[in-house]
Parts: sequence; C-alpha cells; structure tokens
Amino acid sequence: MMADRPGAPPRAWQRMLSGRRLDLLDPSPLDVEISDIAHGLARVARWNGQTSGDHAFSVAQHSLLVEQIFRRIAPDASPEAQLAALLHDAPEYVIGDMISPFKSVVGGGYKTCEERLQHAVHLRFSLPGTISQGLKKEIKRADQIAAYFEATELAGFSVAEATQFFGRPRGISSDGLDLAPQPAKRVQKAFVDRFQAIERQRSGRA
Repeated sequence: MMADRPGAPPRAWQRMLSGRRLDLLDPSPLDVEISDIAHGLARVARWNGQTSGDHAFSVAQHSLLVEQIFRRIAPDASPEAQLAALLHDAPEYVIGDMISPFKSVVGGGYKTCEERLQHAVHLRFSLPGTISQGLKKEIKRADQIAAYFEATELAGFSVAEATQFFGRPRGISSDGLDLAPQPAKRVQKAFVDRFQAIERQRSGRA
C-alpha cells in the first residue's frame, strides 16, 4: 500500500471491492455492503491463525457458529436478533480480529472505532444502532460458548484453560456444530446465504 503524500492528512478510509469507500472515523451506513462484510470476514483468521487444519478458522465461520449457537439458546429469537448475532463481529471486516490480550494493550481507541462501525452496520441493515442489554448478553453467551469449543478443538487450549477464560458451556454440546476450518470462498458464500435466509424471514418470504 502506498504511503500518504507528505503533508497530506492521514487517510482514514478503505476502498472496498464493491467500490464503496468506508471512512473509519465517520462510517456511513450507505458505504456498508454485505458482500464486503462476507468477503472480509471470510479472510480474517481467528486466534491470529493459530488453529489446526488446512485453512484458517475465519471470523465469518465463527460468526456462523455463534449465530447457530444463539438459536439453540434462544430458539424463539426474532429474525432481527438472529441477524444481530450473525453480524456481532462485522466491524472486523475492516479492522481485523484483534485478540483480547492485544485489545487490553491498545486500550479504548480500538473499542471506539469498533463501536462506530458496528453502529453503521446495524443501521445499514435496519437494526437498532445499539441493541438491548438483554440481547447483547445472549449473543455474548453464544460467543463465549463458540470460543470455548474453538479453543479446545482448534486452538490448543486445555479444558481447564478454556474454562478459566470462557466458562464451561452448560446445556450446549459441540454436536452438530461445524468446527472444521473451511476455505474462504465456501465460508463467504455460507455467510451470504445465511444473511439472505434471515432477510427472507424478516420480509415474510421464508
């Protein structure tokens, strides 16, 4: 990537394959496209790539896993809630998946940028800019369960370590959950397919 011209203000936007130009400092919902989200998340590795298998376990695959677990723990969840679960890590299509230890080092600036992007993503797809605390808590629980299974089955954590950091899943097993890392293009398509299925439910066409 070319450096900014001397004296020019720092560039704070990213060009997307859709042609959109997303400003990280002031992201507009109009510049958010599901194709860009799916493409980016399918190519961002969870756990800094330190997972077993022939492919990285991507954030897109993690997002699908979290949404699947979310439906198990909240079987009556609305399509809007399901979409919020699917998009819970959507900002990472722009800023990448920063592991928790490094987030602690970087501090609040990262979180502010992440929240701006999440807000823009939600507005783009007609979700509340800020979801309720109850829904946020349920999605977080699904996220922690997914992290536990990923940690123990892919990332080399012992059960004791994973339990310490993510908690032991209660009433949820990994049966029927796809934890085998998949090629980026396959996961990208699966992510878009799930998004479209939820949108059909929202419009009453499912």
